[in-house]
Amino acid sequence: MKIVVFGAGAWGTALALSASTNPLAQHQVSLCARDAAQAADLQTQRENVRYLPGIKLPASLTVCALGGCVTAGSSGLAGTQPLASLVAGADLLVIATPMAGLRSMLTQLRDTRLPVAWLCKGFEAAASAQAYGLLAHEVQTQVAPDLKAGGLSGPSFAQEVAQGKPTALVAASGYAELRSALVEAFHSPTLRVYANDDLVGVEVGGAVKNVLAIAAGLCDGLQLGLNARAALITRGLAEMTRLGVALGARAETFMGLSGLGDLVLTATGDLSRNRQVGLALAQGQSLQQAMSSLGHVAEGVYCARTVLQRAGAVIVQMPITQAVVALLDGQIKAQQAVALLMEREPVAESA
Repeated sequence: MKIVVFGAGAWGTALALSASTNPLAQHQVSLCARDAAQAADLQTQRENVRYLPGIKLPASLTVCALGGCVTAGSSGLAGTQPLASLVAGADLLVIATPMAGLRSMLTQLRDTRLPVAWLCKGFEAAASAQAYGLLAHEVQTQVAPDLKAGGLSGPSFAQEVAQGKPTALVAASGYAELRSALVEAFHSPTLRVYANDDLVGVEVGGAVKNVLAIAAGLCDGLQLGLNARAALITRGLAEMTRLGVALGARAETFMGLSGLGDLVLTATGDLSRNRQVGLALAQGQSLQQAMSSLGHVAEGVYCARTVLQRAGAVIVQMPITQAVVALLDGQIKAQQAVALLMEREPVAESA
């Protein structure tokens, strides 16, 4: 297959590297950075120093910029080319930008007939105070409704995928053609890809788990114990499922990789940026300090308010999310967030 990955952050780089070294296939993979300068740095060093330091890019991986490509043997950028030239002959296009860059990329790709997948998790920021943020498939419906599109999600740290450690992902789309293309592109001896047609459920899981991971980091940072962490993850899964079902997802999706699997990883793994935010807030850091120390995007910070807005619109109770939003907005302190949850009125577990 010929695969083009747009976005040379940690996750885009890791997947491009994984596909280009797959011993089961001989894919032609291009990794397109956001600008020529970043592409030139990647080519010169054959390493993504900022996002995946210490992991070398294989010679089989072509480095690109949106205006042109750099081949493994060249010393600089080739002449600029339009987007159409970069995707000519491709079998699969992958958008690896953060959620904030998805709309722009989908707009540029709206007329292609190629399968398109996105990797971002979360909600797009609301366009106004009167609106609420959109999931990725909702953005696509607005700007590129004719695309055969979907998402690749699941419990995965980019660093471990780049290192070839065992990982399982979910190819989610209503289009069987795209699901099959994602499996063919990324399934390998170290990366297992499952297909799922419940795109809404997979996206809700990928978005909400980031918010819950902030709460889990807060829980651990306050040294509340393993009992508290288990309770938070379990009740967080219930929140996630309620919202997903209300938005049209299937409940069973949340017991899979993109629900429970991704939640456990992000809430407990030390490589989780959202968990790190919670840990920092528990130590008394401000949100600005916590974000500055990361150096990367923590999607849970940006989409927490939207999750709560969407829950309110479909009349779904999400007390953990509500406490996280109040904490991020500076309305309460870390210990107060815990008190808010523990002092709630008793309810049935199914509620």
